[in-house]
Amino acid sequence: MNNFDILVIGGGPGGYVAAIRAAQLGFSVACVDGFKREGKYSLGGTCLNVGCIPSKALLQSSENFHALTHDFINHGISCASPKIDIAKMLARKDDIISKNANGISFLFKKNKITELHGWASFVSRDTAAAKWQVEITDDNEVEQLVSATHVIVASGSTPRPLPQIAIDNKNVLDNEGALAITEVPEKLCIIGAGVIGLEMGSVWLRLGSKVTILEASNRFLPVADEQLAKELQKNLIKQGLEIKTGVKIGEIKSSTTKVSIAYTQDNQTATLDCNKLIVAIGRVPNTYGLAADKVGLQLDERGFIVVDDNCKTNLENVWAIGDCVRGPMLAHKASDEGVMVAERIASQKPHLDFDNIPWVIYTNPELAWVGKTEQQLKQAGVSYTKGVASFMANGRALGLGNNIGMVKILADATTDRILGVHMVGPFVSELISEAVVAMEFKASSEDLARIIHAHPSLSEVTHEAALACDNRQLHG
Repeated sequence: MNNFDILVIGGGPGGYVAAIRAAQLGFSVACVDGFKREGKYSLGGTCLNVGCIPSKALLQSSENFHALTHDFINHGISCASPKIDIAKMLARKDDIISKNANGISFLFKKNKITELHGWASFVSRDTAAAKWQVEITDDNEVEQLVSATHVIVASGSTPRPLPQIAIDNKNVLDNEGALAITEVPEKLCIIGAGVIGLEMGSVWLRLGSKVTILEASNRFLPVADEQLAKELQKNLIKQGLEIKTGVKIGEIKSSTTKVSIAYTQDNQTATLDCNKLIVAIGRVPNTYGLAADKVGLQLDERGFIVVDDNCKTNLENVWAIGDCVRGPMLAHKASDEGVMVAERIASQKPHLDFDNIPWVIYTNPELAWVGKTEQQLKQAGVSYTKGVASFMANGRALGLGNNIGMVKILADATTDRILGVHMVGPFVSELISEAVVAMEFKASSEDLARIIHAHPSLSEVTHEAALACDNRQLHG
């Protein structure tokens, strides 16, 4: 039986980062992962293989095509008959996945991490040796038994199923199927106006689909700041996305050529026919198969592994991180938890502030935020000041041909400490990092206002929003 100091279950952004950091700290480490792509094992988890990375590849391809067909004419660039080669677009996406997955394997070799393939489940604890025994299976056959002093569970999440119909990834698709559509559907329906729904809807809208999104919530993107969410919704509708909120899904029928969705909105019943249906109603923790009940690993009523602030479970030397525990299902949150746990095992004292985790939706315009929304501050009775600045007159944004959106900074009315920063506009996925750093170092809006920002740059809008918190905005 192979023995390790640390066994990591899951090779996604949480697991592989935890394994690397643990190896850097001198531990003997193994990482087991069972994800297969085209019949071959592929590290990186959902994020790399069928999530964050491939979706961004398709978003970029679709943005390029849309720019060629709609925007480049404003730059004096024209093309007689532009075409999109879906097969080549998908091949590019797959190549990016392969390069990144191979890169993780290289990092494992570099850091002397043992790469194991298959699905892991707890067997027992050898109390005398203070070791956990974990079984690894592949195709329902036991491949090997390993033991480890510490186990880090980073098993991720899976798509939340829709009771009305099963996913077949032919006409009814989850995130994996949505990334592998081989031709532009004439009509595409998406259930769920979250990150996956909005990003995939944007991809296929730009490529020529008529896209309708059905959302159960009465409010568009209730997790985001309401003012910024409304700005994004307005622009997505202007681009051609049809977004219906407050929808209750009824019966769904799928045939070889179409999918029919019955739904109710505002007490009116209707039916929507489409060629493809993407189900994007959220994700659930992937804790099935761990044999948690066998060893007494505590799960909550939703299937999440119960952990404390340091990601320790109720079992000695068993930790859990990422999508399978509380908190936002974000790859970067999982990675930072992985680093924290590895350092905790090494008796260090790292800290992770969940209030300073950035969120990004990669639509066009992009939406990004960190900290409290204006609605949360009002509900909590916190007195605050607000500074808002627009991209409309920003020279860099105008040069890019993308000057839609704004930056909003919320600061404590008494101390001026920044409580939240919300952005919708070009490349705000990059701009949000300045806000995260500022909040991590307990900066005030005046601190941001006193920092010199390069000109011309998109970051000047953040500077203007900081100035606006004190009614000192210079360009608005």
